[in-house]
Amino acid sequence: MSTTPTTSREWHLVARPQGWPTPADFALRETAVPEPGEGQILVRTIHMSVDPYMRGRMNDVRSYVPPFELDQPMQGGAVGEVVASRSDAFAVGDHVLHPLGWREYALVDAAHAVKVDPELAPLSTYLGVLGMPGLTAYAGLLEVASFKEGDAVFVSGAAGAVGLQVGQIARLKGASRVIGSAGTDEKVKALVEEYGFDAAFNYKDGPVATQLNQAAPDGIDVYFDNVGGEHLEAAIGALKLHGRATLCGAIAGYNDTEPQPGPRNMMMIIGKRLRLQGMIVRDHQALQPQFVEEVGGWVRSGELKYRETVVHGVENAVDAFLGMLRGENTGKMIVTF
Repeated sequence: MSTTPTTSREWHLVARPQGWPTPADFALRETAVPEPGEGQILVRTIHMSVDPYMRGRMNDVRSYVPPFELDQPMQGGAVGEVVASRSDAFAVGDHVLHPLGWREYALVDAAHAVKVDPELAPLSTYLGVLGMPGLTAYAGLLEVASFKEGDAVFVSGAAGAVGLQVGQIARLKGASRVIGSAGTDEKVKALVEEYGFDAAFNYKDGPVATQLNQAAPDGIDVYFDNVGGEHLEAAIGALKLHGRATLCGAIAGYNDTEPQPGPRNMMMIIGKRLRLQGMIVRDHQALQPQFVEEVGGWVRSGELKYRETVVHGVENAVDAFLGMLRGENTGKMIVTF
């Protein structure tokens, strides 16, 4: 095994973005590689995740997770190899999932690392289809939205890491119809031809409400929201009596400097007795074993397909993050070191 370098590169947030983040808001800095203390492991990053929620952590506001600190390394899901250990739970050579991405070498408290097996699935999948986005899709559809066989399901941001999985899980669980929206014709085509959606549309081609009504003339029972804005208003209009919506993300407004206007048809929520529920994935950790068993089986059998968009090099991590916000990825955006 090669000797561990003495220095590591890591990304720091150096300015709070105003609207869309720019490369000037970040700095790639070189630091000394630390020695693990008692109960700690040193991990060489192999893959790291960039996710939409990270944009919110760049704002200095109270939320369900603390904001990133300025001039400190950012954080996010990563998988890597243990290169030094002072924990009985991990040996050198083990592969682990941990929350300290955005750096080449991470000093991780052993309690915050989870051993993963590259023999069971490629390491990158523990950041995507078998990781946080996958559990978000699984819990958000089945638990939060109370999906049942025969439901018609609409997913916004359907070509992203979460949306791709929501649509396929709905199909595998017996949805009567699965509709997705995406931002390019190429993604729309892939949703139908590769991932089994019954219908899909490009939200840039016209009003979302009009296109949704054409794709689901009989209405929808479940809406999985990754986008917010116009999509949420259209879904409220299309939802049937006692429809349910999981509000997972609102990427359409993440970089707005002014508050987005709310849906103009919220009176329908009352008349239709709709249930709109926000979700944070960490509230659903109890589903993790069931999720890994069921979705892992579908992945191995080929019934559930996944895609990753891979960017190589720690120096390109910010470009990958900004590209993900612009929708340049299909499936999970991964940075491979």
